[in-house]
Amino acid sequence: MNIPANLKYTKDHEWIMVDGDMATVGITDFAQGELGDIVYVEVETEGETLEQHEVFGTIEAVKTVSDLFIPVSGEVIEFNGSLESNPEYINSDAYGKGWIVKVKMHDLSQLDELLDAASYQKLLG
Repeated sequence: MNIPANLKYTKDHEWIMVDGDMATVGITDFAQGELGDIVYVEVETEGETLEQHEVFGTIEAVKTVSDLFIPVSGEVIEFNGSLESNPEYINSDAYGKGWIVKVKMHDLSQLDELLDAASYQKLLG
């Protein structure tokens, strides 16, 4: 299982990559493996400002539909439009082509609440 050391993680299995006050968010390799084949990603919050832990979209797999939770407060400024025609990118490249949204963060101190790679590994057992 792939858990890149340069990312932060949530207990809900989202990852976040930070660049200044911008963040890229997706779901972890573990999460995509648990969900199975992903068939659809819905994000209707583009342009909206959300509070930390709010639902920013849903992800649909063959077996189930799961909510996506925003790891930090901020404005959802971009949805990865390539997922509309290629949702399987999340299965094949969860930390690359499978990113889901970009967020302009409002409170960088919230990053301190997130898990580093070692803590996320422990969470998984």
